[in-house]
Amino acid sequence: MTYRGRFAPSPTGQLHFGSLVAAVGSWLSARHAGGQWLLRMEDIDPTREVAGSAAGILAALPAFGLAADAAPLFQSQRRSAYDAAFEQLRGAGMAFACWCSRSELALDGGMHRDGQCVAPANPDRPPAWRLRVPDVAIDFHDALQGPQREHLRQSVGDFVIRRADDAYSYQLACVVDDAFQGITEVVRGHDLLDSTARQIWLQRCLGLPTPAYRHLPLVLDGDGRKLSKSDRAVPVDPASPLPALRQALAFLGLPAPAGAVDVHGLLARALADFDPALLPQCSGRSVD
Repeated sequence: MTYRGRFAPSPTGQLHFGSLVAAVGSWLSARHAGGQWLLRMEDIDPTREVAGSAAGILAALPAFGLAADAAPLFQSQRRSAYDAAFEQLRGAGMAFACWCSRSELALDGGMHRDGQCVAPANPDRPPAWRLRVPDVAIDFHDALQGPQREHLRQSVGDFVIRRADDAYSYQLACVVDDAFQGITEVVRGHDLLDSTARQIWLQRCLGLPTPAYRHLPLVLDGDGRKLSKSDRAVPVDPASPLPALRQALAFLGLPAPAGAVDVHGLLARALADFDPALLPQCSGRSVD
C-alpha cells in the first residue's frame, strides 16, 4: 500500500511554530517512505474559526517548501459523509441521545458510562449524541511513544460524537476523513495521543482501517505550556521562512546545514539525514 500521511490544522489562527513542527515532521515521514503528503483543513467548528486563517495556513506552507500531493480536503464540505457514519452508528444501536450537562455529570462522578443518563429526555431542546463505550481496552503501538493501552470506559466513558448544536465531534470527523483520504500513518503532536484510543474504537465500530500512529513532542512555551493559536502564539513568517524552518528541523533532532540557501535545499538535506526512529521521544520541550 502506498504510504499516505497528512497535516490537518484547524483554522483558529495563522500557522505558528508548533504547527510548523508537526507539518515538517509529517512531510518528512511521508517523503522518507516514498509516499504522499496530503492536507486537510479541520474547519468543522465555525465557532472557533478565525476569518482568513485557513487561507493563510494554506498559503504559508509552500513558502516553507511543504507542497501537498493533492488539493486540500475541507471538513466543512464533508457533512454528508459524517451524516452517513452517524446513521450507521445510530442504526447499530451504538449511538444514543443524551441531555446530560457537564454540571449534572459532575454530580455523578463526571463520567457518562454504560449509556446511563443522569438527566431525563427534554423535548424542548436538542440532545447531544454519544457513542456507547463498553468495558474494552484499546491497545496500540505508537511508532515513537511505544506501546499504549487505554481502558475507554474508565478514562472517557460514553463520548460525544455529535454536539447539541448539531456539530460533529473532532473524533468522528477525523476518523471518517482519515479513511476517506487513505491515510496509512498519522503523524501529529503528542497532545492528540489521548484521542487515539477513541479514534481506534470508532474505526472498529464503523468497519474502517486503523492507520499507524506517531506522536511528536509538543513545542512548549517558557512556562511549559503547549504553543497554541488560541493562546495567540506568534505566527511564523512565510516571507522569511529559513530561520523558522531551521529551528523546526533542530527541534526534531535534525541538523540544519548553514550552506542551504533556500527551503527546498534545506529540506532535501534534512530528508537525506531523516530517520523517523530517531525523532525525539519526549512528550514536549521548550525552544529558545
